[in-house]
This record gives sequence, C-alpha cells and structure tokens, in this order.
Amino acid sequence: MPSLRGRVTLATVAASAGVSVATVSKVLNGRSDVSESTRARVQEILREHEYVGRRPEPVVDRAAVELFYQGVLNSYSLEVIQGVVEAGQAADVDVVVSAHPERAQARSASTGRAAPWIREMTANGRRAVIGITSELTAADVAALSRARLPLVVVDPMNVVQPDVTSVGSTNFAGGMAATQHLLSLGHRRIAYLGGPPTSGCNQARMNGYRGAMEAAGAPVPKDYVWMREFLYDDGLAGGAALLDLPDPPTAIFAGSDEVALGAMEAARARGLRVPEDLSVVGFDDTQVARLASPQLTTVRQPIREMGAVALRTALQLAAGEKVDSHHVELATQLIVRDSATEPARVSS
Repeated sequence: MPSLRGRVTLATVAASAGVSVATVSKVLNGRSDVSESTRARVQEILREHEYVGRRPEPVVDRAAVELFYQGVLNSYSLEVIQGVVEAGQAADVDVVVSAHPERAQARSASTGRAAPWIREMTANGRRAVIGITSELTAADVAALSRARLPLVVVDPMNVVQPDVTSVGSTNFAGGMAATQHLLSLGHRRIAYLGGPPTSGCNQARMNGYRGAMEAAGAPVPKDYVWMREFLYDDGLAGGAALLDLPDPPTAIFAGSDEVALGAMEAARARGLRVPEDLSVVGFDDTQVARLASPQLTTVRQPIREMGAVALRTALQLAAGEKVDSHHVELATQLIVRDSATEPARVSS
C-alpha cells in the first residue's frame, strides 16, 4: 500500500486503494453502486489515516451548547438539564443533550489530538460544553482547551484542574443543617448514607454531617458512614446495612433524595415506620421528595438555577469574557416536611 504523507485527500486515498476518486466519493456518500469488497478496502484506508475531509461550515442560525451527562439519568440530573434548557431558550441558544462518551474513546493528551467526541462537537459548531456530575480526565480538559471549547461542570465528580469552571451549592452548610435538624429533634445515633467517596459534593455533605456531630459531642461509629452512589438502589442497600447493625441508627441523613427513598424502603422492609421508628433527611429537594410517603424533609439545592448559571457562564466564556470565580456556590435551604421526628422512647 502506498504511504500517505502530508494532507490526506480523496486522490491519495483513491491511489492507495487502486480505485477512482469517484469511487471513494461514492463510499463516503453511502452510495450503493460500489462492490462490498471495494467499499471495505476504501473504508479501511479511510479509517487507518483518519480521513475527515472538508466539512462545510455549519449553518448555525443560533449558537449551540453541548450538555453531556455521565451515568444514569436521575431526578437530580433531569432538573439540571431542564434549568440549562430553559436558560438556553431565554438566551436564544440551542442546547444539545448527549451521554458522556466511553473512556475507551478518549485519547492521551500527549498525542496532541482531541478525542473523537470533541472533534465532532467542534465540527458541529458548538460554542461551549456543560457537564453534569461528570468525571473528566486531564486529557479531556486538555483536549477541550486545545479545541477552544469552554467547559463548565455542574457538581463535578472530580476536579482535575483548579481552573475548571464549576457550579454547585453550599454542600457543607447543607450537610450541617440537615444533621443539626436531626440533633435538635433529640437524635444522637445519626448515620450518613452518601454518594461516591471521590465526589466533591459528597465529601462536603459528609464533612458538614461530621462537623455538626462533633460540635454536639455525638459519636460517629465507623459503620455509621456508608457511601456508594446517589441512586435509589444504593440507598436501599446502604439503608439495609445500617439498619442491620447491632446498634442501628435512629436517624439517617442521606446524600440525595433518591438515596433517602431507598433507605425508607429498607426501613419498611424491616417493619419500621418512618418517621416513628426511623427519621430520614435527604438532599436536593427534587420532585421525588414531594411525592414520597411521608413527604421527605430535605436540603433544597436550587438545581434548575444551577443549570441556568452554568449556561450563562458557558456563554460568557465562549464570548471571551472573564468570570468572577471558577467555582460558584448557590445557597441551600433546609425544607422540613414529615420524614423526621423525635426518636422513639424505649420503655424500661
């Protein structure tokens, strides 16, 4: 096979495959009047040499921003998406929602080439990128920077570089407020049922919990802190583990509303009543908190506003404007409903 040096063109691909330029063009355009063996040979050469070809400049009537998420969509991420989309409508900006690509697609930053998903966003005329609870690598961030695509992350799972712009809430203060509420009701055996140990927002909520417990002189046994993900099934498993302890907690502070609902179901499966036998406080104040039975006491994050701030910040960066801070925290608020009360008295 002839070596393809310099810029790869249709003519060089055709010469390497031993076919005409017209045949290569037919393969690129998906025409059916090409034999399967010829099509396979041309496609192999195109793949080997990463032929992209000249793409027409995208006709973009409105600016477009890519919004990607990682993992399973849940009540929290759906509300963030709604906040971004609503802010996009107000700013006359299109928001394109996609799942985060698999790690296997990422290229090392040392190659000097953007990962395929980043090249595609650039080709499609995206102005900026917003990620929801996504775990980005240094290579991802470097590739986005080389592509001149501003990045804003909502509640990042990790912060690989200190200058990555992010939007979150006052997670530490929220964790402290939730725990202080349970302490004020008379609970001392309070457990924390949280999300991924490496997640920044999870660590802040847990530290708020620990801070409130330490200030009250309430002990935190090692088994009283259980962390996995922010999903219902994790709350179910974690709630079961906590309630099956020899000395189970009388209250659980859950790192998300879905985790809280899972813990409540674990309690019901053991014949325990919420809140009479077990008090539960969540975090987020998504729609599921109001649909729960009993309705969930929780820490409200301004989730849709977080999405809106992320969109506005991304547009500022895309316009070359400076932002006041690389990390924005919006205030949380404790919402008291029906899932927490005084601990049950044990008769002597």
